[in-house]
Amino acid sequence: MKLGLVGLGKMGGNMRERLTRAGHEVVGYDRDSTLSDVSDLSELVVRLGEQDRVVWVMVPAGAPTHSVVNQLAGLLTSGDIVIDGGNSRFTDDAVNSALLDQRGIGYLDVGVSGGVWGLDQGYALMVGGAAEHVAAVQPVFDALCPAEGGFVHAGGVGAGHFSKMVHNGIEYGLMQAYAEGYELLSASELVVDVPGVLNSWREGTVVRSWLLDLLVKALEEDPGLHAIAGHVEDSGEGRWTVEEAISHSVPTPVIAAALFARFASRQADSPTMKAVSALRHQFGGHAVTAAQPR
Repeated sequence: MKLGLVGLGKMGGNMRERLTRAGHEVVGYDRDSTLSDVSDLSELVVRLGEQDRVVWVMVPAGAPTHSVVNQLAGLLTSGDIVIDGGNSRFTDDAVNSALLDQRGIGYLDVGVSGGVWGLDQGYALMVGGAAEHVAAVQPVFDALCPAEGGFVHAGGVGAGHFSKMVHNGIEYGLMQAYAEGYELLSASELVVDVPGVLNSWREGTVVRSWLLDLLVKALEEDPGLHAIAGHVEDSGEGRWTVEEAISHSVPTPVIAAALFARFASRQADSPTMKAVSALRHQFGGHAVTAAQPR
């Protein structure tokens, strides 16, 4: 197939390379002119021909994605298809789909998992949208996925990003559990080879996973993780997962706790724990630790 790809960063750039290796023709556009094949979206659309055009968008969620979709709505025509493969919130998909539908343009939302490893190992794809639009782009999906699978048409518009949101929420919980286990092992005076213990879990145990493999790799590169600050951002999906859990009355205590742990990581001197210390001192006379001067 021939398709346009908007956004050639860490994910988009590798996706272009994987598609090209599979024999597809990719016309890429990025604000960084050194990465781009064309000067703007108008030229990209022209390069794709006059009908049945497909444009895959891989830019940050929110305003950047909305901007690109709005521009494409004015450039594409009936029968074309736009794919949002970024980490957009699933509620944005209905808005994008309605806008494009007015012009007869199809819309698919695709949750993409695989990170920087996807170039060689393939990407898991969770797709939302109409079956006829999925079928039209299936050769592209087949090229991006691992040979053994990794593709699902999850449902209608929004289902792909909803599925990816839950996937990332689960990822929060898994990472937090591995991290807490690592800290407990490190705190023990009995265990003298923490990386070795984690490495031993990679074969034959029920906790083996790719995330565990990556933790072992990180410890091989930096034993003790001394070069890394304990500050963790969240990119939105964990928050959205917890919000949807509340909306559907579904208990997700592990994912919620992992999200809140990330919030705690950003507090060098937690106001909450200051209050706890003050209360212990007030009711029980417990000693308090003096604040460090700033």
